[in-house]
Amino acid sequence: MNTDAQEQKYVIAPPPQPALAVAGTDELFPVRRLWCVGRNYAEHIKEMGHDVREPPFFFAKPADAIVPDGGTVPYPSLTKDMHHEVELVVALQSGGRNIPTDKALARIYGYGVGIDLTRRDLQIASRDIKRPWEIGKAFDHSAPCGALAPAAVIGHPSKGRIVLRVNGKVRQDGDLTQMIWNVPEIISKLSEMVALEPGDIIMTGTPSGVAATVAGDRIECEIEGVGKLAVTIGAPLK
Repeated sequence: MNTDAQEQKYVIAPPPQPALAVAGTDELFPVRRLWCVGRNYAEHIKEMGHDVREPPFFFAKPADAIVPDGGTVPYPSLTKDMHHEVELVVALQSGGRNIPTDKALARIYGYGVGIDLTRRDLQIASRDIKRPWEIGKAFDHSAPCGALAPAAVIGHPSKGRIVLRVNGKVRQDGDLTQMIWNVPEIISKLSEMVALEPGDIIMTGTPSGVAATVAGDRIECEIEGVGKLAVTIGAPLK
């Protein structure tokens, strides 16, 4: 069956395929699902008032929440307290269920820099009444992500500075070695909960220093040996 015939089966036009750029090429990495790890750096856990060595937990953002490097993030509705959280992004080229930690790195296509934007006031309000976090985490434009650096080129980074600046001032400054759960452990644990597939990406947690950002801010992030990401916070949505 040709492509035109396949498209005619849909009652509306299929949505665009979310994708990430691949550094140094004109190729794209198609994104299937976007998973996030909560509380994976000890100092960030402390600043949020929680215990340190708890099992990793996960939440999701929609794949179309991705904003590319150089993009503008409209300041979202319903909040006066949107926070930045810089994170190492892991992109999977293959998946599976119950993946052993010693087999996890083989599933990875590459790595990038991302920001988990959070409507903190809404997240906390939901948490306090034991409701899901989606309203605080999974909103439009909430997942800026830079270009992916293939693991075949950079290897599998387990150390390196991770930093976020707002208008040139350092806000978050840590190292990948500070992760409580490393990348193979994250992949293994998540694969116990859901079947991972090619195109899944995982944001692996943030170091301390999270803080509010406002319209007009220029946010610049870098992970040593991985890449960079810069976005601007735009005017509030109407």
